[in-house]
Amino acid sequence: MPELKELAKKIRIHALQMTSRGGSSHVGAAMSMADIVATLYGSVLNVDPNDPKKPDRDRFILSKGHAGAGIYAALAETGFFPVDWLQTHYQDGSKLSGHVSHKGIPGVEFSTGSLGHGLSVGTGMAYAAKLRGAAHRVFVLLSDGECDEGSNWEAILFAGHHQLSNLVAIIDYNKIQSLAPVAETLALEPFAMKWESFGWNVREVDGHDHAALEETLLKPGTDNKPTCVLAHTTKGKGVSFMENTVLWHYRTARGEEFDRALEELQKSA
Repeated sequence: MPELKELAKKIRIHALQMTSRGGSSHVGAAMSMADIVATLYGSVLNVDPNDPKKPDRDRFILSKGHAGAGIYAALAETGFFPVDWLQTHYQDGSKLSGHVSHKGIPGVEFSTGSLGHGLSVGTGMAYAAKLRGAAHRVFVLLSDGECDEGSNWEAILFAGHHQLSNLVAIIDYNKIQSLAPVAETLALEPFAMKWESFGWNVREVDGHDHAALEETLLKPGTDNKPTCVLAHTTKGKGVSFMENTVLWHYRTARGEEFDRALEELQKSA
C-alpha cells in the first residue's frame, strides 16, 4: 500500500520537524502511531476535508493528545488545512498547540492532553449515535500508558454493557510510557483478556502493517460488541536511535540528532 506508506512517512517527517522547530516533545509517541493514523485518514475514516462537520462523518479522537503533532500532520496532508500551518506548531500565537486542540482546527473533534478522557468522550459519542440510529462510527486512539487511568475502565465497562458496536478503541501498544517501560510502571498484561472480560471484541495486529490495519479497522468486529484493536508498535518507529527508548518520550531532536533522524526518515522506503 504505497500511498499509506508515503502518508505515514510524511507524518513522521512533519512530526520530527514540528517538535524540533517549536521545542516540544513526544516525537517518539508520534512516530509509533504514524502508520495507524495514516491508515485511518488514508483509507478508513469517512471524513471530508471540504466538509469537516458533515453530520454522517466518522468521529476520531486522539486520546493520547500529547502526540498531537502526528494528527496535525495527517490533517494537513489530507487537505483539512494548509500544510504551511505546521511550521507554526507549538509557537506563540499558533493555532497548533502541543497537545491536540479542536479550537480553530478543522478535523479535530475534541481537545485532549489530560490522559484518560478521550475514551470516555468517544464512548458518549458512540452511545448518542446508537440512540439516534446514526450509522457513523467512533474511533479513539489511546496510548498504552494511559490505560493506567481508572476513567478508561469505567468507559470500557459502559461500552461493553451498552453493546456499542459502533465504537473502536485502538491502543498504540508501544510498551513504553513517560519514564519507564509499561510493564515496570503498571503492568497491563493479560491485556486482551481484560478487554474481553469487559464485553469487548479484541483484535491484535502489527501496528506498522498497513494492510493488516486496514483490514482490521474497516471490519473490526461483531454486531453487538465494541472493538479494541491492540496495535503492537515500536516507540520512535522509523529512526534507529529513537526506537524502543524511554529517552524519546520527552527529548527534542536538535542539531546532529535532528539531521540524522531526518536523513533516516527521508531514506526510508
